[in-house]
Amino acid sequence: MTTRHRSRNPGSQTALRQSNQQRIISSLVSGGPSTQAEISRNTGLSNATVSNIVKALAERGIVSTAPTTSSGRRALSVSLSGENGAVAVGIDFGRRHVRIVLSGLDYQVIASESVSLPLGHSARVALEAAAVLLDEVLESNRVSPTLVLGIGVGIPGPIDRRTQTVIEGAILPEWVGITHSAIEARLNFPVYIDNDANLGALAEVTWGPHNGTENLVFVKIGSGIGAGLILGGLPFGGNMGVTGEIGHTPVHDHGLLCRCGNRGCLETVASTTVMLELLGRTSPTTIATSDIVRAALAGDHATLRIIDDAGLAVGRSVASIVNLVNPETVVIGGPLAGLGELLLDPIRRGLAVYAVPMLSENTELVMSSLGEEAEALGAVALVLRHAGLHTPIG
Repeated sequence: MTTRHRSRNPGSQTALRQSNQQRIISSLVSGGPSTQAEISRNTGLSNATVSNIVKALAERGIVSTAPTTSSGRRALSVSLSGENGAVAVGIDFGRRHVRIVLSGLDYQVIASESVSLPLGHSARVALEAAAVLLDEVLESNRVSPTLVLGIGVGIPGPIDRRTQTVIEGAILPEWVGITHSAIEARLNFPVYIDNDANLGALAEVTWGPHNGTENLVFVKIGSGIGAGLILGGLPFGGNMGVTGEIGHTPVHDHGLLCRCGNRGCLETVASTTVMLELLGRTSPTTIATSDIVRAALAGDHATLRIIDDAGLAVGRSVASIVNLVNPETVVIGGPLAGLGELLLDPIRRGLAVYAVPMLSENTELVMSSLGEEAEALGAVALVLRHAGLHTPIG
């Protein structure tokens, strides 16, 4: 396998060129095959800028060109490539894994692969593993790197969108301080980053049965607990891009000390980390999250009690969101999705107790159907949206 050594110089000119490229692709998506002059009128870009970008896109196979006539004059028709055209990549980084999803511009998934990462891995190790896996996925699917439109990256932690930097509170403390430019420099493609819960929400309204839902909340329960919000049909990022941090909302005033510095946060009673710690006290062997699901489905009393307690606490926190934004749907995702009603039932009971009755009765509570691919699929959707390809597949 060959390794890429393409040179990139991230900066304002690069960002401007990427923005102009996305405007041209968006114009082709909405307007179909167009002449360069028509693209110039539709985007407001100069003829020279359009010509240069179209040439670069054609060299990468993202667009194809053909001679035509317009108003009796020779012109160049530009269209998005069909087969063997551009692809979008989604990468999801977790505490113990990195997953990559490859999709065409038509939102059709081409491939999904993952590899394990060591617990406590550094950002450098994770990015290296992602770069190697990406090369393998592209090669095995016979996709040239030149056809990669961009990469969406999901990180389990808050990201300050003003500086595009991972900040304190990340479930991966080794990633705190990592910047967008550092990720982009290692992966050698245009990169778009966001919190994994935000991407889970984006995936649900794109690939899930709730695609097109105007107001949706995606709650990821894992080593950390976070919520992604779709409000008015759009991802909601708030002032800094840091939203949905329900894992750090107190549910017990005198509870355990949380890694954020507060006491009794939701993560101290409902994260998979806490569940594993509690169950591990009586287990002769090391257990994993998959063991929680397996034991619960088998009817293990201790496991079911822990899940019930956790679900009630999650329901209390979800009730606060429901009271505040009145979503149509709340989707529960993460590695415990296989529990189904065993987890949904206590969450539903907690929601009923702490939410306004009319709101809880009219809020759909469901488990995610996207499984472990949700966050990576959301990362793909992030790339396609930045390119102007907003049409969901439903």
